[in-house]
Amino acid sequence: MDEERKSIKLPRRLSFGSNQQSSSSEAPSIHFASTARPSTAVSEPSIDAIPRRPMSPGTPWTLSPVRTSSSQPLLYHCIASLHRHEGNIFSITLSKDFIFTGSESSRIHAWKQPDCTEIGYIKATSGQVRAILAYGRMLFTTHGDYKIRVWDASSAENFRPKKITTLPQRNRFSNLFSKKSSQQHTDHISCLAYNKEDKLLYTGSWDKSVKAWKINEKRCVDSFIAHEGHVNKIVINQEDGCVFTCSSDGSVKIWRRVFGESSHILTMTLKFQLSPVNALALSLSNSTTLLYSGSSDGLINFWEKEKMSGRYNHGGFLQGHHFAVLCLVALGELIFSGSEDATIRVWRREEGNCLHSCLSVIEGHHGPVRCLAVSLETENVVRVKGLLVYSASLDQTFKVWRVKVFPTEKLNLDESTKDPQREILECETSPVLSPSWVEKKLQGNFFQ
Repeated sequence: MDEERKSIKLPRRLSFGSNQQSSSSEAPSIHFASTARPSTAVSEPSIDAIPRRPMSPGTPWTLSPVRTSSSQPLLYHCIASLHRHEGNIFSITLSKDFIFTGSESSRIHAWKQPDCTEIGYIKATSGQVRAILAYGRMLFTTHGDYKIRVWDASSAENFRPKKITTLPQRNRFSNLFSKKSSQQHTDHISCLAYNKEDKLLYTGSWDKSVKAWKINEKRCVDSFIAHEGHVNKIVINQEDGCVFTCSSDGSVKIWRRVFGESSHILTMTLKFQLSPVNALALSLSNSTTLLYSGSSDGLINFWEKEKMSGRYNHGGFLQGHHFAVLCLVALGELIFSGSEDATIRVWRREEGNCLHSCLSVIEGHHGPVRCLAVSLETENVVRVKGLLVYSASLDQTFKVWRVKVFPTEKLNLDESTKDPQREILECETSPVLSPSWVEKKLQGNFFQ
């Protein structure tokens, strides 16, 4: 029997905040975010609680002053944390019932939402699962053999996923002449995106190419060289079918499928920085469409779509991270960014314009935040949002954060209601990067 069709149940729970030892990063107490400027998030800080600046070579910087007030726009705390022994987690994806993680190993782990209980894993014959995507009942995974596997993971009660197919499919005739299919990528597949209307799966690779796959036909329908460097991320606008790609060559490109054909054409190149672009996120609303890109210079650039022409104009950038931005997630007016500086920042866009503010800096990881996923848990009539944020770091930890975001109106309180004892506290703080990460950074292979 094919090993990839087996599913082994290994019930396990992540370590929860209430059972953790007291620490500044993973204490079960709620953390408050600054309202005035980008800052680190603390709860009732004291001078004795402020960590000393570490002598680590990876953190030669300080954060902005911390402001605590009675009107906090965001609360967060870590509700679960897991240290992985199977290597770094490269990818996270969410389905209706599950959280899936891909890592250096050949096991794709599944966790139950929202209680974070591990219900089992999928065993593949190849590891290095660098990209993973869930859509409906299907789960797409990429592997170190440069192939894509499609799984049926629809069962919520009994986790018994089945492999649907492997792309590209093995052709017994072509194997007589060549070891690899002409449809196969020649390097690691770094990203996935799915066009719901056209039922096309897009894959981006370190071989600089993008391929489009017709899932029901189990074949590649288009392949093109997209960039001069590694393709790091693909995002699709589900409203008009535009395909956005970014690369280590420092560019963001917009592609459109030729009407009635399978081929794609380049419609626009967005290049505002020389640094490699590592992440993309698309924010859609009734009033505007914004494209965000995170680059290795620590900036998050954004472009706004013109309603009449459809052209994307550069609207500015978000500055706050001290090292490379590695991942982005957009949910409504909120943008979440994970960085090489071991922090997660939460940004909010104001209604009716492109002004952004940093609501919080979430700390707890001791290495670069490699991937993020966010789901809406609750939203009440006064527009208070309850969110679950899933993060994985190159410190080999997987964390779950419960975040509560208050509406903008909550910030406009009468000055007389403020506690005069809760004012600005000037301090210096730096997350301590793990020794293994610092060693990798010095060796120059920290993105591998």
